[in-house]
Amino acid sequence: MVCEDGRGCYIWLLQVICLLGLLVLGLWLSLRPNNPSFSIMLVSIDRLSDQNDTISYTLEIENPNKDSSIYYDDIILNFLFGQQEDKVGETTIGSFHQGTSKNRIVTGIVTGKPGPFKPLFKAIANATAELKASLTTRYQCKTWGIKSKFHKLLLNGILPIDSDGKLSHKKKKYPLTRNSKKLGRSKVKKH
Repeated sequence: MVCEDGRGCYIWLLQVICLLGLLVLGLWLSLRPNNPSFSIMLVSIDRLSDQNDTISYTLEIENPNKDSSIYYDDIILNFLFGQQEDKVGETTIGSFHQGTSKNRIVTGIVTGKPGPFKPLFKAIANATAELKASLTTRYQCKTWGIKSKFHKLLLNGILPIDSDGKLSHKKKKYPLTRNSKKLGRSKVKKH
């Protein structure tokens, strides 16, 4: 195409640049991966002896991306209790790869620290226990063979515990979220 005047060439060039810009923006928005989601599905707190308290848990890890797989670093899961958020127990889930649109269920047992468990068992007996779960990890997404930079996650959730020492089943699962201020305190009914 030969431009007859300079102004027509500039308008045509500007239209091509705008069209390419919209195409790149659309591609970027459609290929940008979503964050993985983490939910606690089961918690059971057991006293085996005076020195041996345990927390059994089930954690669901969901990759919602149809085009991106996820590579996780070690995941550190803490269980906390009380106003000062004393650490009741901690576990590490080893690094792994999660395929596209996959869910992973992780179950485990955490051996508790005796000091913070005493007030927790008292609150369980009164049916007023709320355990806090805190999860920390880093992950990378891989889309079309290209890995992204590492993204850091720090998630929290409040878990109401019934008088039998098990997670309340008012919900099927309790999601861990970025903003702990949204969580507030859940209301636990006394039985």
